[in-house]
This record gives sequence, structure tokens and C-alpha cells, in this order.
Amino acid sequence: MKNKQTKHVDVYKIISVIIIAILAFAFAFPLYWIIIGSFKTSAAINSATPQWWPEEWVLDNYRKLFSKQTAELWEISIPFTSVSFAGPTVPAAIRWLLNTVFMAVASMILTCATSAMAGYALAKKRFVGRTLLFSLIVCAMALPKQVILIPLLREMASLELYNTIWAVIFPIVGWPFGVFLMKQFAEGIPGEMMEAAKIDGAGEWKTFYTIALPLIKPGIGALAIFTFINSWNDYFMQLIMLTSTKNLTISLGIAKLQAENATDFGLIMAGAALAAIPIIVVFLIFQKYFTKGITMGAVKG
Repeated sequence: MKNKQTKHVDVYKIISVIIIAILAFAFAFPLYWIIIGSFKTSAAINSATPQWWPEEWVLDNYRKLFSKQTAELWEISIPFTSVSFAGPTVPAAIRWLLNTVFMAVASMILTCATSAMAGYALAKKRFVGRTLLFSLIVCAMALPKQVILIPLLREMASLELYNTIWAVIFPIVGWPFGVFLMKQFAEGIPGEMMEAAKIDGAGEWKTFYTIALPLIKPGIGALAIFTFINSWNDYFMQLIMLTSTKNLTISLGIAKLQAENATDFGLIMAGAALAAIPIIVVFLIFQKYFTKGITMGAVKG
């Protein structure tokens, strides 16, 4: 009987591993094709017979990517002022990548900070209108951004933030999904620990920082990945809010290169490969928290 059960389990594991391997290959193949294609010649890319491995490795696509346009390495502008600081001139692709990394990292940090505090307050504090406020946040999750595009655009213009990277960062900070996610994690904080902290004389900020924050860290890790990817891939908002070449993100820059070089697939693949690097790095850094956060969310559900 045990032998039959063991064989059944072994067969199940083998089939599961095969299926997972096939799915992993299917999801990873486009990234592989982009990276490999960025090192191919134009003739190899446009060949009727696909080359699964380049016969000739070239760096021409990256040379063209970094020589098409130039821009200042950075131009830091202080919000709500006309003060700005410009850096040395570099290839525009580097400036686009720097813009996108700054936008995604700033959005990630600000969103995680505000969502953690808001979720903690909604979960553990009792105040008038708490239920109504949370209901409005849940309703806002179903609201398409296209609905608020015109008011948001006018608001950024009135604040003199239009065509700056801040016009893409600030609208993401108040992400309803982030507040909802952190509230669900904060619900699991034992009330006894908070009461013990108050008895020991801890204030609101110290209770949040020393008790609540370590317990909801897996949720913050998951939210960090969600926010980074959401900000990085928010092509629609970037397209509306950013116009000048120096303020473009890597996605808009690649789209611009694609419009100017419609048949140069090697150049486009080089830009796409460059844009994929930060996403992979962030996922590898937060992978542990992301997996733990998803698991905890599944157990709670």
C-alpha cells in the first residue's frame, strides 16, 4: 500500500516539475529572445530562419542606442519651485533609464510609507468615519485612471509639475490598493502587543515603528514589488505627463526610437533589454518578502 502511495506521489511530483518547467520556459523565452536579439546583426534578426543563438555577437545595437540622442545626466528640480540642478551631457538612453529608476524607486518608497501608516491606522485605530473612509478606498480601487485623467492633468499643470518626473510620482503615491493590502496585514497584529507597548510608555510613533512595522514587513516587501512594477510599466500616465526628450522614461524613449527607426529591431531590442535589468534586480532583492507576503495573504484568505 505504501509503495503505491509513494509511486503516486513521485509521479505527481514529476508531472508537477515538468509543467512548472514548461511554464517557466514559456515566460522566460521572450526575455531571452530580446536579450539575444540585442546582440544580433540586422540580417540575423530579419532572417526568415530564426537563429536561437547568435552566430556573430555584435554591440552595434547598443552603440546606436547610446549615440542617437544626448541629454543632461540629471536635472533635479525642487517641487513647487523653479530651482533645478543639471548634470553633464550623456546619451539620452542613460538619462531615460535614470529617470525611470528614480521615478519607480521614489514611488515605491513613498507608497510603502504612506500605505503602511494608513493601513495601520485603519486596522488598529478607532475614529469617526473609519468604515466610510475604508469603503471609499475600496471603491477607488475600481476607478479607472482615465476617469480622473483630466482633473489630474489640470492639477499637475496648476502646481507647475507638468512635464516633470514628479507629475508621474505623486499620483501613484496615494494608491488605494496599497492601503487595502497593508490594512489586511495590519489586521493580524496582536492587540496584546500594542497594549503592552502602551503600558511601557511607548507613543503612537514608537508603537508603529517597533511593533507594527516589523510584523507587516512581508506585506511591505510585496507592496514594494507591486508598486515598482506598476510605476515602471505605467506607460499611459508617462505618455500624458511627460513630453520633453530629457524627461522621458525608458518606455517612452524606446517608443520614440521605434517611431524613428521602425525597421531597426536590434535597436529596439537593445532598449528593451536595458529596461528589463532594473525590474529583474528589484524582484531578486524583494523575492523573499514577496513570496512570504503572498503566502500570508493566502493563509488569511
